[in-house]
Amino acid sequence: MKLPTVALVGRPNVGKSTLFNKIVGKQVSIIEDLPGVTRDRIYQEATYNKKKFYLIDTGGIDTEKLDFNTEIKMQAEIAINEAEIVVFIVDGKEGLTANDFTVSDILRKNNKKVIVAINKIDVKEAQNNIYDFYELGFDTYIPISSIHNTGFVELMDTITMNFKETEEVEDTRTKFSIIGRPNVGKSSLMNALLQEERVVVSDIAGTTRDSVDSVLKYHDEEYIMIDTAGMRKKGKVFESIEKYSLFRSLKAIDRSDICLVVINAEEGITEHDKHIAGYAIERGKGLIFVVNKWDKVKDTTIQEFEKLMREEFQFATYAPIVILSALTKKRIHTLMPEIVKVKENIKKEIKTSLLNDTIQDAYQLNLPPTYKGKRLKIYFTSQTGIKPPKFTFRVNNKGLVHFSYERYLENKIRENFDFEGTPIILQFKNRNGEE
Repeated sequence: MKLPTVALVGRPNVGKSTLFNKIVGKQVSIIEDLPGVTRDRIYQEATYNKKKFYLIDTGGIDTEKLDFNTEIKMQAEIAINEAEIVVFIVDGKEGLTANDFTVSDILRKNNKKVIVAINKIDVKEAQNNIYDFYELGFDTYIPISSIHNTGFVELMDTITMNFKETEEVEDTRTKFSIIGRPNVGKSSLMNALLQEERVVVSDIAGTTRDSVDSVLKYHDEEYIMIDTAGMRKKGKVFESIEKYSLFRSLKAIDRSDICLVVINAEEGITEHDKHIAGYAIERGKGLIFVVNKWDKVKDTTIQEFEKLMREEFQFATYAPIVILSALTKKRIHTLMPEIVKVKENIKKEIKTSLLNDTIQDAYQLNLPPTYKGKRLKIYFTSQTGIKPPKFTFRVNNKGLVHFSYERYLENKIRENFDFEGTPIILQFKNRNGEE
């Protein structure tokens, strides 16, 4: 069943993001008392009285010629086109402005059902301004206060009046996030994959401040793609907005199945690239390195750069490397097949008999060293989890497991079974049940 879509639009700083977060029931959009914080379309599934719908937050539309305003206006217009219902939010405290008329002109051209939400009605001045907004020429006006809940039930009842109740269905689609330092080309990569301008792309580092979910269809299967804000080192996070963005990037990794770590080929590999990849591994996510901006590299071959990547990322030798240019789309076709492969590997399950044969052969081939006259014995091994694959070993004494032997066992599992692109977890338990 296709869910209806609702878009929140308006000029900057009227409370769109506050209302967005209230409707979805969690802080998804960044809230800051600064105009122009929300730049891209922010998508989220919302539920009200068992009625599900998609909600879109948009950047504030401003007639002044500020940076990003053309892109913000374009994104808002795309959101309006996608929506069945548009909630036009105005600031009751400040009253009617030229920007409000600009937004109303855009809405009239699209011929959508419009609900005007007059926000900040809890402020005394707003009471005197309510009827001025009728000049905008729409049919439905609802006074609200996003902060104090005034008018919220009436607004939601009006929005969802003709929506159908839906049953809870688990979203089994594979989610992958595009992560990396600022200005490595994450948004450009997302646009190249989607083959549409879904997010604002700019050469200025830090343009994408919010995580943005999009649906990508490949070989008749849907994937959820998450673009994230550029991840800066914590010491370089100055603005509070940037702090929210870093937190959101980490949260995006947490809710992903696979992470694409984007490397800027022109700038080369940095220590921060390693930290970002390390966090994804630490969270047990599938991993693919995407080397972007290859069109800017002149003096290095693909083979040479891959060799350099393996040397620098020795802790993730299992991760595939895809080298491409999101701008020119050269080699972009090589990325999705790798995502499909990693998607299968993160949920792969190995038969217990095959697994035990592999581990016992590895054990006999290379016996663990003795410690104070005692040697590790492995009695039984089983796979006890997926995403990432997890293997539990029943042993005589887990204190006898040396990290080098654990690494040896992991390498043997990887040699015998294809786990390219996914970390694997080895857990050791004493046979008597002691953890």
